[in-house]
Amino acid sequence: MNADYLSDPDVRLMLKFKEGDKAAFEELLDKYHKRVINFIYRMVQDRDEADDLAQEVFVRVYNSTKHYEPRAKFSTWIYRITKNLCLNELRRRKRKFISLDETISTEEGELKREVASPNATTPFQDAFKYELQKMVREAIESLPANQRIAVVLRRYEQLSYEDIAKTMECSVSAVKSLLNRAKESLKDKLMPLMRDEI
Repeated sequence: MNADYLSDPDVRLMLKFKEGDKAAFEELLDKYHKRVINFIYRMVQDRDEADDLAQEVFVRVYNSTKHYEPRAKFSTWIYRITKNLCLNELRRRKRKFISLDETISTEEGELKREVASPNATTPFQDAFKYELQKMVREAIESLPANQRIAVVLRRYEQLSYEDIAKTMECSVSAVKSLLNRAKESLKDKLMPLMRDEI
């Protein structure tokens, strides 16, 4: 057992669960469930799929209890499991065609996906914000999977370069390189929009 990670309270919870403390697992589930779903959703852009994959993440955490040995921070370990499941799902999807403009079928007809505005704004502001978010989301979705994972872990999950490197099982310099390439690619894709608005 690596004593370096015993200062991580989540590692200690996982070790308590390994000893039979079911409440420790519930605590980890409460802490990470929403974060794992959000990470997956940003990768697969499907809420139902994100829920299913998150459930699979926690099944894997639960089933690995017997053999669990802390070799990284708990957050790094669970994000690594999550990343691997997302990559498997993205590879599976690549084998079949999926439209990025896919609509949602309802009893009232076809609906486009929309992002709710958190503040009361004018319809013009809502439309512009929606279009901007859509373009940013599509630009991120168009990145290669490893760049997208690095961006999501850094931008949305606020992981350090070191934790991203451990999660992605690569060097810190490789993470920085992935993020730099992603930044350049996003800048190229989004700059025309910014010029139109200036």
